[in-house]
Amino acid sequence: MELFTNIMNSLNSVLWSMPLVFLCLGAGLWFSIRMKFPQVRMVKEMVHLLVHGEKSDTGITPFQAFAATVGSRVGMGNIAGVATAIFFGGPGAVFWMWVIAFIGASSAFMESSLAQAYKTKTGNGEYLGGPAYFIEREIKCKPYALTMTLWKQKQKNISRN
Repeated sequence: MELFTNIMNSLNSVLWSMPLVFLCLGAGLWFSIRMKFPQVRMVKEMVHLLVHGEKSDTGITPFQAFAATVGSRVGMGNIAGVATAIFFGGPGAVFWMWVIAFIGASSAFMESSLAQAYKTKTGNGEYLGGPAYFIEREIKCKPYALTMTLWKQKQKNISRN
């Protein structure tokens, strides 16, 4: 058991280090540039759909979709993380949080786009999809897709508690 713990600690120290931070920031910046900054370019369309969107017979209203998205992305970890960052970093931390949120918005937009592009309809009319479906069908790596699904489920359980 101690060997397993040492292996996991070594893997953890590599994964949750500065290279991962730079990889996430680089991906967000690349998505922003490649998609022509949708977090700015599509604000007008977002507000229009949020206010004037109509409910379809088979779906939900745009406001319900917005509320579900915010509910799935913002949890106690985000709220506690902001409070901790402000406490330890002071007022300057707020500026960097806005910068990171701006860059991260393009990653969230890309994730949501993949969720819409790779979905399947079940026999009872429900839709299943998301990044795990993309990984399984396009990258052809079912073990990673399963790992990602289990990790997201674990994160949801943690945020509920």
